[in-house]
Amino acid sequence: MKATLKELYEGRSRGAVRFRYGLLAFDLMTILFLVVSSFVPRGSHTLAIDLAIGLVYLADILARLWISRQPLRDLFSFYGLADIAVVASLLLPLFGEGFAFLRVIRIFRLLRSEQTLLGLRRDLAFFRRNEKTIVAGVNLFLFVFLMTALVYESQKGVNENIRNYVDALYFTVATLTTTGFGDVTLKGTPGKLIAIAIMIFGISLFLRLVQVMLRPTKVDHKCPVCGLTRHDTDAVHCKACGTVLNIEDEGVD
Repeated sequence: MKATLKELYEGRSRGAVRFRYGLLAFDLMTILFLVVSSFVPRGSHTLAIDLAIGLVYLADILARLWISRQPLRDLFSFYGLADIAVVASLLLPLFGEGFAFLRVIRIFRLLRSEQTLLGLRRDLAFFRRNEKTIVAGVNLFLFVFLMTALVYESQKGVNENIRNYVDALYFTVATLTTTGFGDVTLKGTPGKLIAIAIMIFGISLFLRLVQVMLRPTKVDHKCPVCGLTRHDTDAVHCKACGTVLNIEDEGVD
């Protein structure tokens, strides 16, 4: 059983890759549910769905710890503590409902996993050609969602202009792009600190995405002599030292 779980979470077989794709799809669906549920009153049906999601997350955490070589380190790592907060918010909503948005961190962890990246490179030619742009875009998306969730959770019930995730997203994007319409503002010191974080960190991520998208297409291939890591896709020689390169490609489409 342990060997099977280890293969699913860390292996490179197609079955293992599909399993991790399934986890990623499940996390995306739970985030969609989190957003949609902000538009409707919470009731027994939403609590039941939260409970089911929490049990799945709990099983996932226990499985990861079981196969881990250093379970205590993983449990008290940033991702481990975030997982605990998410499960607590789902299984004990009266004590931690506001931490449910941290489930977005699970997506970031999956997309940063070398096994997942290898699977995406192998299965999707589009991802291979545009990996850096896609990763930068995903990082920006996750940041926007995380800030939107922070705005919503900190302002709901105290700010009449923040009633759901769309209101929170509107403020986040207006602040991120420095448009600053001013029709929606955050209340209290925590709100001001969140707005400052959006402006400082968000703009840097946005500029990074633009830089990656406008940069000429390159491939990562370290020159064995001078160490230059980025080269033109059709490069035969290193532009820095002239060493012959053997850059892997897929041939002519």
